[in-house]
Amino acid sequence: MKSPLIPRSVLFGNPDRTMVQVSPDGQHISWLAPLEGVLNVWVAPRDEIAAARAVTRDSGRGIRFYTWAYTGEHLLFIQDRDGDENWHLFRAGLDGSDSVDLTPFEGVQARVQQMSADHPRECLVGLNRRSPQYHDVHRLNILTGELQLVVENEQFVQILTDHRFTVREGYQMTPDGGVDIYQYDQGRWRAVDSISAEDSMTTGTVGFSRDLTIAYRIDSRGRNTAALFALDVASGESTLLAEDPRSDVAAFTREPGGLQVQAVAFDYERKRWQVIDPEIADHLQRLADTAPGDWEIDSRSLDDRYWIASSAVDTGPTAFYLYDTRTGQAQFLFTSQSALEGLPLVPMHPATIKTRDGLDMVVYYSLPEGSDGDGVPEKPVPLVLFPHGGPWARDHWGFEPTHQWFANRGYAVLSMNFRSSTGYGKSFINGGNNQWGGAILEDQIDALKWAVSQGIADPSRVGIFGGSFGGYSVLAGLAFHPEIYACGVDIVGPSSLLTLIESIPEYWKPMLNMLKTRVGDPETDAGKELLERHSPITRADRICKPLLIAQGTNDPRVKQAESDQIVAAMEGRGIPVVYALYPDEGHGFARPENRMSFYGISEAFFARYLGGRAEPIGEDFEGSSVKLLAGADEIPAVAQAIAEQRRVM
Repeated sequence: MKSPLIPRSVLFGNPDRTMVQVSPDGQHISWLAPLEGVLNVWVAPRDEIAAARAVTRDSGRGIRFYTWAYTGEHLLFIQDRDGDENWHLFRAGLDGSDSVDLTPFEGVQARVQQMSADHPRECLVGLNRRSPQYHDVHRLNILTGELQLVVENEQFVQILTDHRFTVREGYQMTPDGGVDIYQYDQGRWRAVDSISAEDSMTTGTVGFSRDLTIAYRIDSRGRNTAALFALDVASGESTLLAEDPRSDVAAFTREPGGLQVQAVAFDYERKRWQVIDPEIADHLQRLADTAPGDWEIDSRSLDDRYWIASSAVDTGPTAFYLYDTRTGQAQFLFTSQSALEGLPLVPMHPATIKTRDGLDMVVYYSLPEGSDGDGVPEKPVPLVLFPHGGPWARDHWGFEPTHQWFANRGYAVLSMNFRSSTGYGKSFINGGNNQWGGAILEDQIDALKWAVSQGIADPSRVGIFGGSFGGYSVLAGLAFHPEIYACGVDIVGPSSLLTLIESIPEYWKPMLNMLKTRVGDPETDAGKELLERHSPITRADRICKPLLIAQGTNDPRVKQAESDQIVAAMEGRGIPVVYALYPDEGHGFARPENRMSFYGISEAFFARYLGGRAEPIGEDFEGSSVKLLAGADEIPAVAQAIAEQRRVM
């Protein structure tokens, strides 16, 4: 007997609570939670969670990042306008007073550069106000809004500062995609080190000790995986602190204030913590003994008495705990989404498989309920390939709503960390250079062939679904390998690598040489030919399987033109395509109403072309800005929902 359909609103709606933090003084706990359907910041006394109240009043896209100011009486958060990524930095009072825009500059992007307990009423913020390409560092008084220039940036992709608000290092991209490191001293920059292109994604300074005598550096030079080193600033002597032969440093936890590194996480198939400071060892063990899952220390009070820790599992919501270091007790607070508890969720299986040229590749897959006894269904089932974005990113083990959604609808779903994915050493990352339409796609196909060989996937019913680089993978998969896929759903994926690079945001231009090295150089004949060859738009005539494209109008990374041009090419050749445009979104869909409409359309699409189950669209278009510019009639359930909505209006 099949389990009931898990509502899309549960899987893709707002969480109950997320991004949980303890205040610097340990007296309050905060989190993001819905207020009238929109994510806002809530605060409660540490010992009285039920007394929580919202301290922000966002009514649009919702807040996705916030942090405590070290005053203990204010919170800072960022917000953009309809996905344009020109982030403004806001202050909110602990008493719920009105939010104040601290960087009220039109068309300017604010980046939080440095917070420090040594300067509780201030922070360092990067602003590209003077030059669209470069973020100058300013000292910002969060109470008055007063800005004071610290250093102008004329050349660096990144500037590093310390907790005393001293400018320390600048990273400048070299012509071949490497990085030159400069030190700032007495108002001048001085070149002191360089990182080759092959190490540039796996090497860099990540912080300083409290007394500033030690620089913590992740480094892959002279080795393959990125390890953590302590660099003596005075002598230049480097000491190895933590390493793993199969994976790079994935995360670390520091003492309060974000200074000394105390433990490091590595993540091959699952997360593993390695202790550096023995003082923290017993605490980490007590947390591990409290509940199963992959643990994270999310926040610590300045006196280090109280921690917020979370445990992530694959078959349920994340659980949050308040840990008291004096008593060694972990108090359960709540889960991220109580509606997930008790639902027929399925495990996520990790596996390491071989690519056609012998590389180890970590994949994660989930199966429809009832087929998890040995990790293989009774008979092959339709499968959805789910490549991640980036491509310089990776998939992880844990609860993944898209996995649960597809599995609940009757599909297997497969994610893979193809070459260029982060976390598996520099050779694996660099193996994806200039291979967007080559070996990276072959890795994805190898993962699919593995699933077929294991009896998991029905090769005649394979779909592909992804966003950003994952969206590119959808377009390229259907254009370059039309015989493999039955259908695809592309979310904000580039269709032309030439126009993608030509239209990058101004503040990405300092790292243009990295894109030229790793994707293709449009300024050389060979590079231009490569980019054209790897662009789905050049083979749009080969796309013959059903395709759904979703795009945000305000996307600054993958412009709307990327979707427009592939839709036009397909329509010009009489190839059916469904095109959903969201006028108030950017690189992805932040508003819950828009997410609901998109997943409703996608589910109906896959049900038609792969044969899985589908929840009726119902009211999922209500409140959404979606405009179906092409192909609505290709999906009967969507056409019916639109007709019903028009009758109501």
